[in-house]
Amino acid sequence: MERIGLFGGTFDPVHVGHVVAAVDTHAALDLDRVLMVVAGDPWQKRDRVVAGATDRLALVEAAVADIEGVEACALEVERDGPSVTADTLVALAAPDRELFLVLGTDAVSNMPTWRRLEETRHLATLAIVERGGVGGVGPPGDGWHVEHVKIPQLDIASTDLRDRLGAGRPIDGLVPPAAVRVIRERGLYTDRR
Repeated sequence: MERIGLFGGTFDPVHVGHVVAAVDTHAALDLDRVLMVVAGDPWQKRDRVVAGATDRLALVEAAVADIEGVEACALEVERDGPSVTADTLVALAAPDRELFLVLGTDAVSNMPTWRRLEETRHLATLAIVERGGVGGVGPPGDGWHVEHVKIPQLDIASTDLRDRLGAGRPIDGLVPPAAVRVIRERGLYTDRR
């Protein structure tokens, strides 16, 4: 049985906190791999997404290229229409796979607003990533299989990174070096090249 974690997000841009969550979940739950699923059309954040889907995918690919057990996933970028977690889980489901939906506590709190939420309950185990030991967030109702993964508290937010880049400030150390190179090469989040 292949054990696969699905860690979705806009990754606008991806940062070391995302990578640590993926790596620690991979290890803590003894997963075969964690797929960082880049939202192609993040319908709940359409007004806030800055970089295009293919650019965000390139950032994730660069960030995890040399990390064993963690991969970028283009499934939602390649699919037409809004990114819906239930669609992604259905697409990756197989009799020889066990799926784990990897979410931070903020995303778990937002789950009641998801489209087709009830379908996700039976498609995957919910892996709740708790930063700095901050927990207390549970699934959105009964009947969920849940695992908890504790990671270090890393106060890094994509919004702050976009602000830093827009102001011409460095992001080194906050974003994986390969992703920083892609940001600079593509001139993302700033008019500077």
